[in-house]
Amino acid sequence: MKRKDFLLSTLPAAAILPEVINGYSVKALNENSPLVQALMRGLTLTDHVLVIIQLSGGNDGLNMVLPISDYTNYYNARTNIAIAQNKILTLAGVSGTGIHPAMTGLQSLFTDGKAKVIQAVGYPQPNFSHFRATDIWMSGSNSDQEVYNGWAGRYLNYEYPNFPTGYPNSNMPDPLAIQIGSTTTLTTQGPSVNMAMSITNPTSFYNLVTGVVDPVPNTKAGKELKFIRTINQQTQKYATSIKNAANAVTQQSTYPSNNSLADQLKIVARLVKGGLKTRIYMTSFGGFDTHSVQVTNGDTSIGAHATLLGRVSDAIKAFQDDLKYLGVEDRVIGMTYSEFGRRIKSNSSTGTDHGSAAPMFLFGSKIVPGMLGTNPTIPTVATVNDNVPMQYDFRSIYSSIMQNWFCLDKTVVDGLFPPNINNQLQNLPIVKPGSCTNTTPPSGNIDKVIWNSPAPYSKNTTIYFKTQGGHTLLQIFDTLGRLITTLIEKDYAGPVSDQIQFNAERLPTGIYYARLQNGINQTVWPMLKVRE
Repeated sequence: MKRKDFLLSTLPAAAILPEVINGYSVKALNENSPLVQALMRGLTLTDHVLVIIQLSGGNDGLNMVLPISDYTNYYNARTNIAIAQNKILTLAGVSGTGIHPAMTGLQSLFTDGKAKVIQAVGYPQPNFSHFRATDIWMSGSNSDQEVYNGWAGRYLNYEYPNFPTGYPNSNMPDPLAIQIGSTTTLTTQGPSVNMAMSITNPTSFYNLVTGVVDPVPNTKAGKELKFIRTINQQTQKYATSIKNAANAVTQQSTYPSNNSLADQLKIVARLVKGGLKTRIYMTSFGGFDTHSVQVTNGDTSIGAHATLLGRVSDAIKAFQDDLKYLGVEDRVIGMTYSEFGRRIKSNSSTGTDHGSAAPMFLFGSKIVPGMLGTNPTIPTVATVNDNVPMQYDFRSIYSSIMQNWFCLDKTVVDGLFPPNINNQLQNLPIVKPGSCTNTTPPSGNIDKVIWNSPAPYSKNTTIYFKTQGGHTLLQIFDTLGRLITTLIEKDYAGPVSDQIQFNAERLPTGIYYARLQNGINQTVWPMLKVRE
């Protein structure tokens, strides 16, 4: 059975990164402040978009971003795959560092001041398993932690704690995160549900827009499948908004053919221009596990890895050009990442083995251009065990985007990551200053079944809730999904409003979730603890 039907293969959609308390300290505001209400409600008005490109397989960053100033040590470490120095592309505003000759598209973005490279991004105690390393990057956890939700999912749940109940609505009628290219990932997994919607492939997107579905076999099972698809399409809440956004755009710039990443990014540009309020788009492009035949014998500038890098570069360039053509480039930034890099020394199969830190590209008109960091230190005589040493923790990239692009207060950002790394996260100069100005929080009231006061709080807070009667459960979880305490578990005779105090004096600052379960319904409410 082909699984190309868009609606049949999607999960519920949801939101992403919040608006800010611009210029104010969280603890200086009380619960009646419209800014705090906006923050806790998550109904912010920013139209900023983040596009994430996952380079699956573990990209060889040392052959992607090349150390011209240390070329001799680089060449000696990987003579059978080293890119010839005279073929390395130079970067505007960057000295001593270049990129792979296949990446002419990205080179032009550096020239236009719309691209940045961050050197040697990783984390302490790196893991070299594809699956485990991917989980670490997607969850934002430490390497010795098992975390079952994603960094963006935790944010989404903070922004829209009752999702999917009550969505879509007038404030957020659209999917809040969209994954293109595969099933939804851990990145957007919230504490209880995945906060993203999946488009399995570009074909499914265009089938949705045009109303075309894959043919089914003329059998009893085929007729049943057709019926299921019809019902699914009728009940899919977000189909109309996606179709309207897509149909609002009738012309785009030219994208390269035979390039699956370009196909995905073309959809993203169309939906952004079409008016979707979706804030995060995830795309993926695989094939980077280059243990062997990474280059072509006789010319190391071509081969499997060069083809991959060329397609990534061409796709990003076409996407940025399209955003400019559509008049929305100031709303969008993008970033690339891979679950790990490769070893400094190449292997005897003209390839590279699993390594640790690797460079990331960021792109967009609002990105501070150039390079962050320095060329990796390469030993004079490299061994098979030598890795690129980490310069920047990947979670500092995430937190900097949250603060400076999605305008989230640092106190809240700290609560989305493991407590023992909060003081280590850097606010990096990757987004142009002023990107979070001129944002206005919404006004109005919402019908809440659970809330807390004071909010934010420093020691204790009172949790107010409404139950319809029957079995009622009130629990507190941290951002890692761990149960902190059960405050209430009892039966109520009928509908009633009640309250209970939550003593958080001994807990670290950050976000905690109050989960109210009443019969078949459950509601999650975020509570922000700040320092006195």
